[in-house]
Amino acid sequence: MVRPRSSKPGKQRKYEATAPLHERRKFLTAPLSPGLREKHGIKRLPVRKGDKVLIVRGDYMASEGKVVRVDYKKVRIYIENVTRKKADGTEIYVPIHPSKVMITELKLGDPLRERIIERRRG
Repeated sequence: MVRPRSSKPGKQRKYEATAPLHERRKFLTAPLSPGLREKHGIKRLPVRKGDKVLIVRGDYMASEGKVVRVDYKKVRIYIENVTRKKADGTEIYVPIHPSKVMITELKLGDPLRERIIERRRG
């Protein structure tokens, strides 16, 4: 599936709703912190499990923690310190959109991710 060049909102919504999982990974990008930006020479990367992020918008603003889970289907991430209690008392993670967070620490050590950073640095 190719991203539509159309500016029609309906076509954009349809593309996002029907995109295959390997393309949904692109929807999960988040900006890097200023320190990481200087160090790696890139502005944004897809969020991964194990990255440390800072929430910059919404009810949980200024909360920081590790990414526990990344949901490609719903295009949401779950962060370890961001929970709420259900009516029966059990705690669940609150889904956060990746555009509302900033990556403060990358989980490196994976050769694939390091290759991505090198490629994007140009």
